[in-house]
Amino acid sequence: MSNDSPSHSRRRVRLARGVSPWLAPTVAATAVSAVLARRSRPWVLAAAPLTALTGAMLWFFRDPDRDLGTGVVLSPADGVVQSIDPQPDGRTRVAIFMSPLNVHVNRAPLEGTVTSVRHVPGGFRPAFNKDSDQNERVVWHFETPIGELELVQIAGAVARRIVPYLGMGAKVSQGERIGLIRFGSRVDIYLPEGIAPAVSVGQRTTAGVTRIDHG
Repeated sequence: MSNDSPSHSRRRVRLARGVSPWLAPTVAATAVSAVLARRSRPWVLAAAPLTALTGAMLWFFRDPDRDLGTGVVLSPADGVVQSIDPQPDGRTRVAIFMSPLNVHVNRAPLEGTVTSVRHVPGGFRPAFNKDSDQNERVVWHFETPIGELELVQIAGAVARRIVPYLGMGAKVSQGERIGLIRFGSRVDIYLPEGIAPAVSVGQRTTAGVTRIDHG
């Protein structure tokens, strides 16, 4: 198991893995404009919005350590429960909407082994759209103490890249970081048959903290 679970880390805020392609150019442009602004007043007009953008991106890509919550299944994402839908096979899908203001790093709902990680091409509709199930997504399957668990990271209108941190065969601890959706979107977790959700539509969730199962 990894030592990356909140219960084994000192509380701190780091930047999420996988943000360099977005953040590095913005930071570089901000630094250059700041230097030029000292020499030429017109550059101040460019430096100000670039500095604000860099600050916003640092906030968007924060990755705070967490104290692990209690429960068999914990939330994989920060956000708001968008829907809870019984499935024909007896499972229950809990969809969590992630806004651009949420932490974008997703976490393992419980300990287990990654049995598959599959990227599925698709569109980029808003995550609240009923057709967003056809968006670009990464489908995870875990073998866990409660059976097979499916989790889906779904890109949205703004989020254009999903960055998995783990591959097939990886052992995960509950609450361990598993991947990033840049600029938010949606994460669906499918609770196995016989496990009732403990959350309700409209409830806010915190990855690695909020209990999803009813027990």
